[in-house]
Amino acid sequence: MKNYFHRQIELWGEDKQNSLQDKSIAIIGSGGLGCSVAIALGSSGIGTIYCVDFDKVEIHNIHRQIAFRVEDETKYKSEVLSTLLKQRSPYVKAIAKTTDFKQFSNENIKLDLIIDATDNLKVRKEIDNYAQKTNTPWIYGSVEKFYGHVCFFENSDFSSFKDIDKTPDGIAAPMVMHIASLQANLALRYLVGMSVKKDILYYLYFDDNGELITQKFNLPKAIHG
Repeated sequence: MKNYFHRQIELWGEDKQNSLQDKSIAIIGSGGLGCSVAIALGSSGIGTIYCVDFDKVEIHNIHRQIAFRVEDETKYKSEVLSTLLKQRSPYVKAIAKTTDFKQFSNENIKLDLIIDATDNLKVRKEIDNYAQKTNTPWIYGSVEKFYGHVCFFENSDFSSFKDIDKTPDGIAAPMVMHIASLQANLALRYLVGMSVKKDILYYLYFDDNGELITQKFNLPKAIHG
């Protein structure tokens, strides 16, 4: 284990690295964001990762969903992804759940963190409601074209987001990996006990000149009751 995680141990020490083995997270969605987030975190030493997705691999998924190959077409995404995580690291227990989030949440599994890797506002609101009910932090991520959003929710909620049912206008694969990388970094910092700015919405995009712009917005505190 020391050899496998040598570079991370150099970064934050053995105690923090060992602590990750006791962590349990769920990644909701095994598509573009889910693949990249899971690969990043699955080889980082997190003990248990639930991959939650009832969808199956289609050819048009593969260019941006980096866990899949052409021969994986028609297989369950969560099963293919969890198998890959176990092949890449002997130190992760990757568990596929071929259900939707509502069914998964009914299992009441104790989690340290939930990561949203969906493309559905309704499901994100379900995640938000469940996270508030169980006092579980969660990380939101979305991507379209050459822009994306990321937020680590703790004391804010998802109520300020408009409920618009919209099909994405296209997605660039590297942008998917960029947003997933930010989600994974926030997750790792949190899980090893490092400082993380929460309840801030990060908006990242390339402008017409090809410059990467990052904006951030403080979200209001959730009002309950």
